[in-house]
Amino acid sequence: MAKNLEFVLLLDCYGELLTERQKEIAELYYNEDFSLSEIAQIQHITRQAVSDSLRHSEQIMQQTEEKLGMAGRIRQMRNCLEQILESCQNENIPRITELAENGLQWL
Repeated sequence: MAKNLEFVLLLDCYGELLTERQKEIAELYYNEDFSLSEIAQIQHITRQAVSDSLRHSEQIMQQTEEKLGMAGRIRQMRNCLEQILESCQNENIPRITELAENGLQWL
């Protein structure tokens, strides 16, 4: 199971929709970079159970994203702020540059 960075954003957006155990497993896998075997040891379950939990969690988060599109909007806002920041730095506009940098940190 290859780690997909898209799920890091989806986990941030929709992690609260998962069960506590699903969320813990997903956070260990995506945010803490634990292997399936390491998570299985921590959770006292099989490696296959970890894999199944991740697959199910990913499915829930993808379906929710298809319906709500929150992660997509966050990506668009981030891209827009990056463009603003680049334009402001090119024009040497300090106050707008500061605001754009603050916005990027928030996202």
